[in-house]
Amino acid sequence: MWEYSDKVMEHFLHPKNVGVVENPDGEAIVGSLACGDALRLTFKVDEQGRIVDARFKTFGCASAIAAASALTEMIKGMSVDEAAKLTNQDIADFLGGLPKEKIHCSVMGREALEKAIANYRGIPTAGVEEKIICECFGVTENEIERVVRENDLKTVEEVTNYTKAGGGCGGCHEAIEEIIARVRAEARPEKARPQLTNLQKIRKIEETIEREIRPQLQQDGGDLELIDVVGNKVLVATRGACAVCQMAHLTLKDFVQAKLRELVWPELEVEEVAK
Repeated sequence: MWEYSDKVMEHFLHPKNVGVVENPDGEAIVGSLACGDALRLTFKVDEQGRIVDARFKTFGCASAIAAASALTEMIKGMSVDEAAKLTNQDIADFLGGLPKEKIHCSVMGREALEKAIANYRGIPTAGVEEKIICECFGVTENEIERVVRENDLKTVEEVTNYTKAGGGCGGCHEAIEEIIARVRAEARPEKARPQLTNLQKIRKIEETIEREIRPQLQQDGGDLELIDVVGNKVLVATRGACAVCQMAHLTLKDFVQAKLRELVWPELEVEEVAK
């Protein structure tokens, strides 16, 4: 059994603004009865561009009713531009939170508001071909991308809670995981490279060889000597067992170069020289 906040129960048991605004300036219908949730939102705007009345009719659970009721209360008195900035999290916060399995109700409210504002502004929203990811609930790729980006979602389960996508046959789980990975990769900032002078770079190379590389080579009777550093080229000479080992070139690339790139600079190239 889900636990609802007092405010959710208030808006469910005594919903505000139920009905339809006569001759609305903006209206939208989202969801579908087949999917279990549907919402119609209508609103009226005054000459100053402020929403003076907003009403809803919905088919859904307690959370769907509460979210729609809360939404209409929130936007009354707002300018259209202010209302356009509302997020699904704003609706959930207004209600004192929603169970994670019911957060999709706030998403439906945000979607209805977005489409009603587009209708008010004369922006067409129908007839645009969008890729359907979840056939069971008719959820598009754009819808999933948006909730992942706005709410920092990390799992298929979270996406299901927000959109219902993946909550049916499960055949879209792999596609949802790919969307999550793509969005999170786009949002991940590149790690800033350290700013090193040539002298600092040489010192770090020397320190890394002494601390991380030479001890490993010496365990097998080998050794390494730093000869010079020219730009991003690290010139070294092998010693001991490494000097006669036929696999030394692999050690230089797969171990020495990899370690220097990891700990010093990602573009370093290790070259062996005879000395």
